[in-house]
Amino acid sequence: MTRLLSRLLLIAAITLQGAYVSAQTNASFPLIPYPASLEAGSGTFSITPRTTIQADAGFENAVAQLQRLMKQALGKPLAAAAKGQIVLRKDETITAAEGYRINVSASQVVLSAQTGAGMFRAVETLRQLLPLAVEKRTASAQRLQVPALTITDEPSYAWRGLHLDVSRHFFSIQYLEKLMDLMALYKMNKLHLHLTDDQGWHIEIKKYPALTEKGAWRTFDKNDSACIRQSKENPDMAIDASHIIKRDGKTLYGGFYTQEQIKGLVKYAAARYIDIIPEIDMPGHMMAAIHQFPNLSCEGGSKWGELFSTPICPCNEGTYEFAENVFSEIIALFPSEYIHLGADEVDRKTWAKSPACTALMEKEGLKNTAELQSYFVKRMERFFQSKARKLIGWDEILEGGISATANVMYWRSWVPDAPVIAARNGNHVIMSPGNPLYFDNQPDANSLSNIYKFKVVPEKLTAEQASFIIGAQANLWSEQVPSEHRADYLYFPRMLALAERVWSKNLDYAAFQQRLPAHFKRLETLKVHYRLPDLSGFTAQNVFVDQAVLDIKKPLPDLTLHYTTDGSLPQFSSPALNKPLIITKPLTIKLAAFSPGRTRGDIYTLQYKKEAYQAAVQTFASVKEGLQCAYYKKYYLNTGGMKTSEPDSQFVAKDLVVPASVNAPSFGLKYTGFIDVPETGVYSFYFLCDDGGVLTIGDKEVVNNDGQHAPIEKSGQVALQKGLHPFTLDFIEGGGGFSLGLKYSVGNSPVAEVPDSFFKH
Repeated sequence: MTRLLSRLLLIAAITLQGAYVSAQTNASFPLIPYPASLEAGSGTFSITPRTTIQADAGFENAVAQLQRLMKQALGKPLAAAAKGQIVLRKDETITAAEGYRINVSASQVVLSAQTGAGMFRAVETLRQLLPLAVEKRTASAQRLQVPALTITDEPSYAWRGLHLDVSRHFFSIQYLEKLMDLMALYKMNKLHLHLTDDQGWHIEIKKYPALTEKGAWRTFDKNDSACIRQSKENPDMAIDASHIIKRDGKTLYGGFYTQEQIKGLVKYAAARYIDIIPEIDMPGHMMAAIHQFPNLSCEGGSKWGELFSTPICPCNEGTYEFAENVFSEIIALFPSEYIHLGADEVDRKTWAKSPACTALMEKEGLKNTAELQSYFVKRMERFFQSKARKLIGWDEILEGGISATANVMYWRSWVPDAPVIAARNGNHVIMSPGNPLYFDNQPDANSLSNIYKFKVVPEKLTAEQASFIIGAQANLWSEQVPSEHRADYLYFPRMLALAERVWSKNLDYAAFQQRLPAHFKRLETLKVHYRLPDLSGFTAQNVFVDQAVLDIKKPLPDLTLHYTTDGSLPQFSSPALNKPLIITKPLTIKLAAFSPGRTRGDIYTLQYKKEAYQAAVQTFASVKEGLQCAYYKKYYLNTGGMKTSEPDSQFVAKDLVVPASVNAPSFGLKYTGFIDVPETGVYSFYFLCDDGGVLTIGDKEVVNNDGQHAPIEKSGQVALQKGLHPFTLDFIEGGGGFSLGLKYSVGNSPVAEVPDSFFKH
């Protein structure tokens, strides 16, 4: 028995030691995405100006990338030799299309792959192992150290995408190239460009020059006005002046890509093994085109309806002639096997009133306008197939029936069965749900975790059905992204979390967090205007009885914190917050973190008010668990709308989880009762909602997170005596999926979910 116990203890010790070594390895090699297998070796390999390189045929792009990095770091590229010290070797045993191996010893670096894509991914991994000198065009290092190791790697998913809407706001070719450089660094391989929409047509079509001569330009719209207002507090929200012109006495915004520019961009992408997926969105989102060619719609012209614009008409042959002419030029420019048709958010009312559509529906046996839209999509797909291309559409293409060969891009988080239906039908699916993969949604402290832990494959699918989920993509819609700095801020570091989620085999969010700071330094060197980590330890609305202490633990040691108390925006020259700040009187503080390169993080506005403890109400003998909840089946712009409405029903809720019985597409909920706090203190509440919500305790509005918006967490404080306090939480959902959560802390306690036991009525 003693001998057996000793053996078991030895095995346990070896197992624990292995786990510890694995964790240590993960932290010691801050690679993102983390490879499938990494074994640390002994020693390092030194790259100097005398190091030589040898490459097998077919790896020219990888060699060019490696030499560019060497020239930046060492001042010149490496010399080629028959027996190089850095070897790029073709290996037929590596079967994955983007798979590779890296072996670094003290005497040699060997990169192995079967394909050019795999070798390029290997070079980008090596790049992350090298010092930041490889990113500096003015560096002249004498020696670059590479740690000895062995890596075997391949991606989990074939589709690892980013999307950029260049229609609502326009982006330069130089920015697209910069974005693809960063995508390549993190092994992303699909760039989806949303080239046209109601607000502008931004790619040259030679057969229809009016599309860009006039359709690429517009006067400022309501989103521009919103950006201009926000730019007073945030310079990133200023509209890029390089896309503004004066014409006929008007100020116009816009721009477009010439076909020659697109050819160069496609070549740039191909050298980095990135496919550019063009999207010409139709039949909806076509106002910019219809304004130039009014007969494209059933009624002539286009205008805004309740939600969307008038679409093109699928019942006139002229529509298909136009669409095929446009896509013929698009297909000639973009070699990608995929062409995105869009086909989302279509207002079909004009079709229902069109005699031509009535006749076509009768002829084709179509029962409704959803099937008419499907007719349009299927007809366009046949055209794409005649050009040896595959169609992608947003998940609305499922509604009127879908061909077996169409590809579905899932975005509507509030239709969770859409990807399940598509995969079961045998359609390939790209996952890009609005929550968490719409990067135009404001990032917060939960964003990286939500992306990293996102389930790419829906749980309802079998293993066979799961094979039809080919990957995931983050989308950046640009209504309120008026500058390249703002785009950088919204992409990074969220793209890094997605990159690891869709590439890596073994996911570990804690380890990812340990590796991330090294990449902030690399992004800074690459002049990426990334979002700094969140600051914590405070709420937006703060109260104190005697005094408050603002004591922030910096999320990264090399950040500096600066603040103001006069209402001005914090600058690097503003007072530094390098020790706890004692607050004894009402005060408004503006606070921001700064990176070593003086990149400014989010600006936090903290309001401090002095209050007495709110008195608890008398305990009622009849108090019961839970809250009363009134349910309103109506669309509201904000929670105030419920004040003048009668609820459709009422029920008792034991918690703040929206029950399945609340299933109206748009609704409001009013939770009322008491919150039973266990001790006297200053309570902080963190209210997450999508869309809007307001939390009131006693007679005080504690958190105002109202209005129609994506998931956002806002916070506030209230001083409470022990006992029962009147509690009201208003919540609205406008349509498109919702989030609702309430957390709290008291004093210096950790933040936690509000226990159900706190709620009484």
